[in-house]
This record gives sequence, C-alpha cells and structure tokens, in this order.
Amino acid sequence: MKFSWNVTHPGATAKTILAEQGVSHRMFSQINQSNGQVLINGRSVKPATKVNVGDQVTLIVPEEPADPNVPVSDGPLTVQYEDENLMVVEKPAGLTVVPGPSNRTDTLVNLVKGHLVAAGDRQLVPHVITRLDRDTSGLVLLAKHRLANSWLNQQLGDHTLVKRYLAIVSGQLPADHDMIDAPLRRADDGVNQIVAPDGKSAQTEYWVKQRGADWTLVEVLLHTGRTHQIRAHFQSLGHPLLGDELYGGPQTQLMRQALHAYALSFEDPVTHDQRQFECPLPADMSAIVQA
Repeated sequence: MKFSWNVTHPGATAKTILAEQGVSHRMFSQINQSNGQVLINGRSVKPATKVNVGDQVTLIVPEEPADPNVPVSDGPLTVQYEDENLMVVEKPAGLTVVPGPSNRTDTLVNLVKGHLVAAGDRQLVPHVITRLDRDTSGLVLLAKHRLANSWLNQQLGDHTLVKRYLAIVSGQLPADHDMIDAPLRRADDGVNQIVAPDGKSAQTEYWVKQRGADWTLVEVLLHTGRTHQIRAHFQSLGHPLLGDELYGGPQTQLMRQALHAYALSFEDPVTHDQRQFECPLPADMSAIVQA
C-alpha cells in the first residue's frame, strides 16, 4: 500500500515527516524488514534524506503474507463499516475473537479473513484493535494492514479512541454516576481479576441508565484497559454483572455476562475525520431491560 504526504515546513527529513504522520520507530523497523520503501517525489531514498517544502514523501508498505495457520471461515459476519484501512464489525456473544490452541478455525479473525478473501482483498492479516471477551457482545475495530494497526493502537494508548459499554449489574447501585478507582491484579489461585493494593491502576466510570427490581443498567466508560476490568470492578462493589459465572453474577436471567460494547469513536487515521459507531443491545440483554 502507498501513502503520501506533502512537505509544508523546511528543515525536515523524510523520516521526521513520516513520524509527524504517526509512523512509529517500530513501524519503520517492520517496514525495513519487509522491503518497504520511502520515496521523495517518486524516487527511492534513505529515511534520513532531507526534504524541501513542496516535496511529496511517500511510504510504501508491503503486503503482509497471509498466515496459513489461520484458516478461512465463510460464516456470517455483520460489518458496520469498511474501507481499505479498517473495519468495524459486530461480534455476537459466544464468538471468540482470535484463534488460540482450543479454537483455530471458528473465531472472529477467521470470519474476517474469509470476508476479505471473498472480496478479493490483498491484505489478509486482520489486526484486532479492540478485543472483547468471548461472551461479551458488541463492536470490534480491526486494522486491515500493519500501518493502520500502528496508527489505531497509538489512539488506543493515548485514550483518543473511546469505547463505551452497556452492562446490567445485579442489585441497585446507590449512585447514579460514579468513578470506580481500584487497582486490579490476577487472583493468586485463578484466572479472575481482583481488587488489591498491589494491583495495576484501574478506573471505571459509570452512569445509571435504567433500574429494575433486582438489576441496574449502566453505561460504562473505561479510563484504563485492564483484563476483565468492568466485571471485576462491579463485583468489588457487590454488584456483579448478571450471568457472570466467573465473578459470581446471578444466572437466572442470563447465561453469559451482561456486557455489550455499544459505542466506538476514533479519528480516521488517513482522513482525520471523526468516526462514530453504535450497536444496539442484543436480544438477550434487551429482553431483560424491556420486561
């Protein structure tokens, strides 16, 4: 793939111009290892070459070879948005996101690869930006090539990429709005996360959207991205998510954690437009709040 930018200020090199466009040092290393190129006005140059105002700096990113260990799946896939750089898809509960030892053939990545193959796309290595647990539903953002992956992960790191969730927690939360600020770490004897003084800093902000007799629907904004952060934080308050067996949530109304990634916003890394997406509650969660 080819990306070009015009030089607007003096005294720069091709590499500094590319760095200003979010091309990281790590990205440079990956491109160098895979025979990528830097061009000035169509001529191949070293990245340290000086440029002049009005020059055009071009970065050629080689295609990534498809991983033969990730087979294609032709199952159903709901795509909300797609261009040559990224995709936003809707993941149902029960679908694993990335292949692993227990499942290498039937994951979201397999489905996305199948979609790309069917469309005749030459970039066949989907990069997951916003991963969800198997039993969490909602929006997932994927980059379609390594440079988009680098750009979007930078936004994820500096929190300009914003994810919002809807969760149904057990019982009645006392506050309509609050910030849960409690460090998290893995439990000594399990795969779950616990609040502990020696854990990593974690902040979860929530707003109550609806109250039922024995549940509360909340909108959640993560200020950090710890494993199982929402699930562990609400358990620590004594209000685990409905259906969340791992964290002690009641399972009479739902057989999976009542957690849905419903909103996603970020800056398009190429056009710099603001992108916003929403995904309504799935049927199992909607049935509870509409009962």
